[in-house]
Amino acid sequence: MKNINLIKTTSQNRKGLIDVWNAKMVESATFSKHDIPLCPTTATDIPKCLIGYDEAKTIHNKKTSLKQKDYHINAFVHFYVDDSKFDGKRNSFWTYPDKVLEILKHFDGCICVDVSTYSDFPDPIKRWNYYRMNAFGYWLTTKGIKVISNVRWNDKSTWRYCFDGNPHNSMLCLGTIASGLKYKANYDMFHEGLLKMAEVLKPHTLLVYGSINYPCFDELKDIGITVVEYRSKTSEVYERRQPYE
Repeated sequence: MKNINLIKTTSQNRKGLIDVWNAKMVESATFSKHDIPLCPTTATDIPKCLIGYDEAKTIHNKKTSLKQKDYHINAFVHFYVDDSKFDGKRNSFWTYPDKVLEILKHFDGCICVDVSTYSDFPDPIKRWNYYRMNAFGYWLTTKGIKVISNVRWNDKSTWRYCFDGNPHNSMLCLGTIASGLKYKANYDMFHEGLLKMAEVLKPHTLLVYGSINYPCFDELKDIGITVVEYRSKTSEVYERRQPYE
């Protein structure tokens, strides 16, 4: 890992530039050899419950309308929702980070933002989304938000950088919502990546938003990793079906 102070470099060499790339988010961050910022897990306790960012936003708007500025909700906020709900033109976490921060500070903490890296995305977009995910998560830790690092991968081509932003021997989180694990091809890729993640990062605890009713999670338990499930409406539907065999 290496330390890069992008703010200092920018201010010294490019006077008057506007920080359109959010270099401020990664000031003093630790970077991997692939220039991915590390998003550490700063939460120490396993969350009692998780709620989606869209629900958290609705709660915040309601509390604000009632002038309840000092409210607090005992839950962690997750971003395992459609990207349009937190990365749209008018509500992007990347364009308006302070607005997201204003919501998150009223909750126990958050799972680092989960930006899509679909298989049919060009590799530069996958890298960019993974970079943004970790840069934003790191920035939240500097603002006093308790964060749990989010782990995400795609096919083998992403393995060379997709674990760079996660801490080792720590608590991590991932989502299985909309992963299509009932299909063999999707399950095989997920299974292989999950084992690679465990090999590289060696988490002591893995939080899973969605169903863990798949053999691959039993394999993690067998090697001593604590796996904690947070059920969603979607996972309850899938739970009624047989997992991939």
